[in-house]
Amino acid sequence: MKMNFIKVKDYNALSVHAAEIICAQVNSKPNSVLGLATGSTPIGAYEQIREMYKRGEVDFSAVKTINLDEYVGLSPENAQSYRYFMNNQLFNGINIAKENTHLPDGMSNTVDDECARYERLIDSLGPIDLQLLGIGNNGHIGFNEPGDFFIKECHCTQLAAKTIEANSRFFDTIDEVPKKAITVGMGTVMAAKKVLLIAAGKEKAEIINKALTGKITPQVPASILQFHADLTVVVSP
Repeated sequence: MKMNFIKVKDYNALSVHAAEIICAQVNSKPNSVLGLATGSTPIGAYEQIREMYKRGEVDFSAVKTINLDEYVGLSPENAQSYRYFMNNQLFNGINIAKENTHLPDGMSNTVDDECARYERLIDSLGPIDLQLLGIGNNGHIGFNEPGDFFIKECHCTQLAAKTIEANSRFFDTIDEVPKKAITVGMGTVMAAKKVLLIAAGKEKAEIINKALTGKITPQVPASILQFHADLTVVVSP
């Protein structure tokens, strides 16, 4: 295992550092496959990437992206869907072709078929060159929630109560938060050539420590990253 642990002074520094790592990957391999994440933590990094693109420092025209997850039951036009998030936070601000950006279809009539389709898509594009990750307060990666075993492939998951509570800040009420999501499996994450894990805030310090130095267990899904061959972790207070 190779782990590079970087502690920076604040969220802005974290965002700049993460953006520089992602753009360096694209500059070194223009047709990179990027694994991308949603949530509040990557927002600053995506803003920095948009600015780097505007300054002519990076070109996304040959890049393909694979997002970790999508809520079940939310259309791409729904402001809380991850497709909507990615379009607004990143894709609309850089020169990437929308057909090269991929998320699960949360509106699929047959969720199991959609999971199988997304897994085939990942196999056809992968392995991922650089996977960006956040981490949930319960250690979830993507929507791989704590459980009895690690799930390798793309699957539909029942969101944990802690995850629903944490994500309720994006919705008017907690009752509006979807209870299920489609997520890539831990096999996809672990197959990525490089992993970049970012975490901001004192409330994430405990789970970061537990995930990276504690017992490797599916009860803390992110703990499997201890086995990854090329892991960079950037944290801020």
